[in-house]
Amino acid sequence: NPDQPKYLSKFDHASSCDPVYVVGNTAYVTLRSGTRCQGFTNQLDILDVSDLRSPSQISTFAMDNPHGLSIVDKTMYLCEGIYGLKVYDVTDNKKIELKSQIKNHHAFDVIALDSNLLMMIGDDGFYQYDISDPLQLKELSRIEVQR
Repeated sequence: NPDQPKYLSKFDHASSCDPVYVVGNTAYVTLRSGTRCQGFTNQLDILDVSDLRSPSQISTFAMDNPHGLSIVDKTMYLCEGIYGLKVYDVTDNKKIELKSQIKNHHAFDVIALDSNLLMMIGDDGFYQYDISDPLQLKELSRIEVQR
């Protein structure tokens, strides 16, 4: 009942306030250092949430500085701060694979609208990418921001 949510469970991990992205029975959790939440680690945790009363960790992967993420099919688009936007194959949750990377952005957050369009925000602006080929992202447009 959305009007009366009930506590079911929790999953303890390092202190952090970064995003959780859920696809089916799998949750992808980014944890990063350098935040006001006192985070001290840079990692991606993948959890099995098929039993909401007992989530369990599938795997953990070291990251550079993970921020927001979005997933389309078995492709994960992960913002890594000053390290740019990275594209991972997440077909196997125990062994993800880096497929491509755009290094020239300080990437904060990303939303894939469908299997063709991705929006990304960075410290220098807002970008749209054609992601129909996840190995060859094509910049469609940008709105530059100067601070």
